[in-house]
Amino acid sequence: MIVSKLCVYPLKSAQGIELQQVQVETKGFVGDREMMLVSGNGRFITQRQFPQLAKVQVQISGQSITFQVEDNSLPPITFISPLDGALIEVEIWRDRFLAIDQGNEVAQWFHQFLNLPGDKVCRLVKQSSAHSRLLEKKYPNDEDQPLSLADNYPVMLTATASLMELNQRIIEIHQQRSQAISMKRFRPNIVIETIEPFIEDSWRLIQIGEIQFGLLKPCSRCIITTINQSDGARNSLKEPLNTLGTFRQLSEQGVMFGVNLIPQNEGMIRVGDRLEVLETR
Repeated sequence: MIVSKLCVYPLKSAQGIELQQVQVETKGFVGDREMMLVSGNGRFITQRQFPQLAKVQVQISGQSITFQVEDNSLPPITFISPLDGALIEVEIWRDRFLAIDQGNEVAQWFHQFLNLPGDKVCRLVKQSSAHSRLLEKKYPNDEDQPLSLADNYPVMLTATASLMELNQRIIEIHQQRSQAISMKRFRPNIVIETIEPFIEDSWRLIQIGEIQFGLLKPCSRCIITTINQSDGARNSLKEPLNTLGTFRQLSEQGVMFGVNLIPQNEGMIRVGDRLEVLETR
């Protein structure tokens, strides 16, 4: 089993950037989900409310950041990310913490892109290294685990054999090969070439390159998986959620695809690295 793809998503809910190698920190991949959009009350904004965010492409060069829309429906914007901008309180699910506001110009660009009414506020924020966000502890003696602006966990892994199995079931149900979906729907950080579907469910501790990852739990999937990650169009048949619901309803938390990882150390991983299973469940 080897790594076939590595991806970071600098802006939460926007398009990802594929990499040949990536630096891994305890909070996740360097450059992954460091920015997000928030509403006037600081609540995070994602494709759940605005599926068109799937069309936003990100380019980063040092402190210079460019956003552009895949269909060129809006001129791109380039700005210098401020390191000492105003701190505002933001929220992801039940987590509240301080993040750095990225200024009026880029906020206005996203306000226009999302076609918000004049009285609605939208701000772009960047995670502050001075104001940590921590993973919720399951047990009192757990160590503090830093977290990026990802929904719940630092890193998400998917496997090719599992997607193949899912697509076979989708095609059987709808009798349409065109309904097969891309791995991009699941927005993984790591894609592993596998032979056995859902073998990843059995892993507890793995090694990839220089990094050991603990596998906390399967990843519960949401409505974002039904959104085309190039044009923001919703799948009218609510796939893949409907088909996943027929065989991957593993808990009351929803349907599962992929696994959530927590890095146990820091270092580098690369496309082509082998995955070694150190412990199973």
